[in-house]
Amino acid sequence: MTETETPARRAVAAPEVPRRRRRASGGGPGAGTIAAFLTPFFLPFILFYLVPVGYALWQSFRVVRRTGGQYGTSYTTFGGFHQYGQVLSNTEFWSSIGRIGLFGIVQVPVMLFVALVMALLLDTPLLKIKAFFRISAFMPYAVPGVIAAIMWSYLYSPQLSPVVDLFGHLGLHPNFLGPGAVLWSTANVSTWLWTGYNMLIMYSALQAIPQELYEAAKLDGASNWAIAWRIKVPIIAPSIVLTTVFSIIGTLQLYAEPAVLRQISSNISSTFTPNMLAYAVASGNNYQQAAAISVVIALITFVLSFGFMRLTSKRAGL
Repeated sequence: MTETETPARRAVAAPEVPRRRRRASGGGPGAGTIAAFLTPFFLPFILFYLVPVGYALWQSFRVVRRTGGQYGTSYTTFGGFHQYGQVLSNTEFWSSIGRIGLFGIVQVPVMLFVALVMALLLDTPLLKIKAFFRISAFMPYAVPGVIAAIMWSYLYSPQLSPVVDLFGHLGLHPNFLGPGAVLWSTANVSTWLWTGYNMLIMYSALQAIPQELYEAAKLDGASNWAIAWRIKVPIIAPSIVLTTVFSIIGTLQLYAEPAVLRQISSNISSTFTPNMLAYAVASGNNYQQAAAISVVIALITFVLSFGFMRLTSKRAGL
């Protein structure tokens, strides 16, 4: 091998391997790829959410009229705010709103307080076999609302319930389906169903708190009670607000539980809740007024949930 053919000189003289040129887009995904990922979400969202909402809104502005008197040919035409005027002047609608408002004022704070206490207990190191208690508390949420209402209807029924028999042996004769108790019996079913769900949201927020905060508080002499109510609760306040908003929305959508209990109780009418009223009106082939009722319920839900969020954000100084 001559001096000019050394490996070092050949490496220097070797041509460089051409590099692949990057695309002008910077290597990011194209529009087709983005559309392929978004379509499975947006297509059902448009077909089964936006389209029905738009159709209900369109129907709420229409009325049925007849030509040639009461028995003439019917036709549907634009009626402006006529259906909304009928809804706002309907005493049954406002009775259902008042009933569900009383339901929410009592049931929502009780449910969220129980969920918060359960989340704090699961987060404390004093509680053993946490996995068992966490699954047990969340398990009712896995039961469909209709099935839960059927199960509780057996527990409420005077002829079938072992709970009623137990109270009878103690000299008590409660009527869980009576006119003064049926609303709270329904609230009990909803609380049993949704407490574990709200507890899981709060418990997840507690798991995100750094342990250093607890250690610093213990060095300052804080007790477990003080750590829970002065450190944990203020930090997870956003999750409490979130569960409250979800509960407000769910309260105004209440339907399954009272609809099932109505089969065994004459104290639950077809207009017991706003959603039941909308269903009863639609069953009478008055789809336009039922659509107007649904729109009004949606507006009330938006005002209450958005107003609650604004109120809590102002108090928090956000």
